Amino acid sequence: MMFGISNSNNKSINSKPDSPIESSKHILSLYISFGYKMETKMVVEKADQTVFEGNSGGYYGWSNSKVPLLSELNLGAGKLLLHPLAFALPLYTDSNKICFVLEGTITFGLVTPNCPEEKVLLIKKGDAVPISLGVVAWWFNGGETDAVILILGDTIKAQVPGQFKLFVATGVQGLLAGFQTDFVSKTFGLDKKESENIVNSQQGALLVKLDHGIRFPQPSKDTKDKLYANIEDPSGAVVVKGGGYVNFLLEQKLPMLSEVGLSAKFLKLEGNATLAPSYVADGSVEISYVSKGRGRIKVVGSEGKPALESKLEEGDLFIVPQFFASSAIADDCGIELFAVFTSSKPVFAQLAGNTSVWNALSPVVLQVALNVTPETEQLFKSKNSESIIIVPPST
Repeated sequence: MMFGISNSNNKSINSKPDSPIESSKHILSLYISFGYKMETKMVVEKADQTVFEGNSGGYYGWSNSKVPLLSELNLGAGKLLLHPLAFALPLYTDSNKICFVLEGTITFGLVTPNCPEEKVLLIKKGDAVPISLGVVAWWFNGGETDAVILILGDTIKAQVPGQFKLFVATGVQGLLAGFQTDFVSKTFGLDKKESENIVNSQQGALLVKLDHGIRFPQPSKDTKDKLYANIEDPSGAVVVKGGGYVNFLLEQKLPMLSEVGLSAKFLKLEGNATLAPSYVADGSVEISYVSKGRGRIKVVGSEGKPALESKLEEGDLFIVPQFFASSAIADDCGIELFAVFTSSKPVFAQLAGNTSVWNALSPVVLQVALNVTPETEQLFKSKNSESIIIVPPST
C-alpha cells in the first residue's frame, strides 16, 4: 500500500517501489553487499584450541578454521587459566591486545622495550590491561582460587592473521634456549657452566607452578587509570534501572589505549533485557566474549536479513564486522560480555532513541523512507524521543 504525504506545496508525495532493470540487478547486489560478497559464514564458537595445558593451568584459543572471520578481519582471541601459584613465564606477542581479568586476583608485570623499569600491577576481576605488541609481560596467581584472563585484540602485524604468536623468553621453548649456550656465553661473558645453567635450568614451557613463600615485587605506584582500569565498575557507565548497564573504556579514560589502537566494552543485561540496535560508524570491528549467562544475538548487514542469529552462552565468542548493526537479548538469567573494538575512540551510532537517525530525520523524509502515514511516523518518532540503549523487560 502507498500513502500520500503532504509536502510544503500540499501536493501528494507517493512512495513507489523502484525495481531495478535486469542488467543492473547484479551490480546493485554487489554494492548492497558492502562492495563485495561476504562469503564467510558468521559463527558463535567456544575455544577449540589447547595451546598449552598442565598442572599449573592452560592457554586456549580460537582457530581460524572454526572462526574464519578471525583471519579475514585480523582479530585474535585467547584465554589464560592460572591455577593457584601458577606463573606465566615472561613473554611478548606479535599483536596489540586488551587483557580482561574474568576471575581471581593476579600479580602482573610489564617491561616496555628499552625501558629499564619493570611495572608491577595487582589486578582483579573486571580490570582491563592494554598490552602493546613486543611488550614483555608475566603473570602470577598468588591467590587460593583459579584466575582466568581473557585476551582480545588485533593481528594486523601478526605472523599468522587471526592468531597470537607467543614468544616466551625463558624455558624449553624460550628465546634463550633457541640461542643456545654458545651465543649466551659470548653475549653475557659467561663460562660454559654458567651459560648452561642460565639456558637449561628452567624446564617449563609456558606455565610453571611455584612453591609457597616466593615473594613477588610490590605493585608499582600510580598505575590505575594509567596502565589499567576496571571496566565492570558501574560508576560512569550507562545504567538503566531493571535493565542493566554498559560501560565503555576509551582512550579518554585510559590514554594507554591510544598506543594499542583498541577500546573495550562491558555489557551486563538483566534477565530478559534488550540491548538496542547500534553500529560502529567509524568502521571498527567488534569481537565479543560471553563471560556469564545466556541470551541471543542478532547481527544485520546490508542485505535486509540477519547475517548472524544465534543463542549465546558462557564461553562463546562472536564477531561483528565493520558497519554491521547488532542487538542482544538476555535470557531469564541475564548475560554479561566483554568486547574489544579496533579503534581507541570508536564512533557509536544508535538505531533507537533520541540520538538515532529516526529521531533526526525530518517527518516527510521518514514518512517516505518507511512508506507510512503521518500518524504512524509520529507514533514511531514519539517512541524515539528518549535515550534507548538498554530496554528493561516489559512488565
